Amino acid sequence: MNQSEIKRKRTESLLKELLPEAFSMLDDEMLKNLVVTEVVCSRGRYDSKVYLDKSGIDEESQKEILKRLQKVAGFLKNYVKESAGWYKSPNFKFEFDDHLEHIKRIDNLFKQIKKD
Repeated sequence: MNQSEIKRKRTESLLKELLPEAFSMLDDEMLKNLVVTEVVCSRGRYDSKVYLDKSGIDEESQKEILKRLQKVAGFLKNYVKESAGWYKSPNFKFEFDDHLEHIKRIDNLFKQIKKD
């Protein structure tokens, strides 16, 4: 792992900590308790994909949450920038994480195979 990859991983880890803190400071109840499952930064760390846990959230609510997150993206960028002491914060693209559902399906398939 080279130096730039180490910096990117550190940035991802810090964002994974700071974003839930920023969410908790918002007045919006839909956004306050969102759980960040993973953050993936681009090579230059100018853009990042933020994956959110979607358990217990229906499709319409997910769409509404994504709209609201885009509206507060400026606040989130400023919060991260000030908290981390950075000159610039990456742009955020929010998505709901499907990995947990895939893992549950695979586990269920293994259980069925074991029963048979």
